[in-house]
Amino acid sequence: MRAGWIRLWQWTAYGGIGLSLYAGWLTFDDIRDRASSERDISAACDRLVSGAAVMDLQDGMVRAKGSDDDEFRLDVDELPGSCTVYKVPGPGKTTGLFTLRVRVSNPSKPLHWIGDDNALEPFRDSLGSQKSDVTAVADRRPEPRPIGDGTLGRYGDWYTTIRAECGPGSRATAPKLLNVTASADYDDVSAADRERLAHIARSATEALTDRIGCQSRLPALPDQQLPSVPSDLRPAQATDGSCRWFARHVQKQGQGRLPDRALATPALDASPTESCLLAVSPDQVGRIDDGLPEDEHDSARSALTHSPWWLRTASYFDAEAHTVGYEAFGGEDKIITAGTAGHESGAWWASSICGGKPALHTLSSSYTYDNVLGPQTLSALFRAYVDDITKRRGCTHVTYPNKKDFSTP
Repeated sequence: MRAGWIRLWQWTAYGGIGLSLYAGWLTFDDIRDRASSERDISAACDRLVSGAAVMDLQDGMVRAKGSDDDEFRLDVDELPGSCTVYKVPGPGKTTGLFTLRVRVSNPSKPLHWIGDDNALEPFRDSLGSQKSDVTAVADRRPEPRPIGDGTLGRYGDWYTTIRAECGPGSRATAPKLLNVTASADYDDVSAADRERLAHIARSATEALTDRIGCQSRLPALPDQQLPSVPSDLRPAQATDGSCRWFARHVQKQGQGRLPDRALATPALDASPTESCLLAVSPDQVGRIDDGLPEDEHDSARSALTHSPWWLRTASYFDAEAHTVGYEAFGGEDKIITAGTAGHESGAWWASSICGGKPALHTLSSSYTYDNVLGPQTLSALFRAYVDDITKRRGCTHVTYPNKKDFSTP
């Protein structure tokens, strides 16, 4: 009996040792796989990002990989470009994790887009869903928030874009302006991951400017956490910040067929970009529809589902003013020349000089809504916006579109 207990104890001991060795092997294997993943991520993004920092997203992971497709692997010598990283939860399985995208100013390719192109649509439509209020939340494209005073860049809940202007002393081959975006390719991005993305984006921009000979001084990230980005629209008459001008305009001119909802961003005088989203609620669509001709009722019905009515004002200052454009008929990209004013593809623009630098002020309208508003209302609305922001920023030499630019076919 005693010999049996001894054998049992021995086998238990051997089993414990075996399990310990197996656990140790797994730990070593995990460490080896993580180190290999970090190297692969860094290589895929041409050494602009820390593989360890990317692997810390989503509470950390053991295995990840860069894309095998050259199109999604970054090459600093061939910008613009991007790299994509996937989480590897198991053999043969991948899920989206991270993308780094580098864009550069170019005489023929905009960094900022305006107009009624579907890619600029801020709302997901309600077709095939139970969604009954399509403009309550900008769930497809919320307005980005400035980082600090805005000179460093802007961010959303799942991405950070760092901007760098290449100043005097830069290589002749360096672009005038860089935009580097670090984004999470998964849902429910945490506050901690939002901070990680900001640090990854800034670090990548710093490394990139050094590699390409771009002389740029990047401001530090704010000490405080980046708060979540609001996406719920508020009553337009109670809005503030970048949409305050619209609340004043409605109080002065009346509601009429104008939007009754707004999503504002902080109005910061140092920020090189500033935007305001305006939209029409279902109740306001109904009120407007009552006054429309019989042949325009279809437009109002569509505004409740797949073609909501909205407007967006946006201004771009200094280097940003040279990177604004739209998609012309036939899919051709067009850059707007600073100092001009005009209308194209569901967008209007005016120009000014702010602090001795060019500025561009724009108004974009969703498809069909400009027809609903009419030229007189559009013209008065745009002028109210441009008057307000140029006065607030101390701009001069304001050039407005001609009245005929607001006439819709």
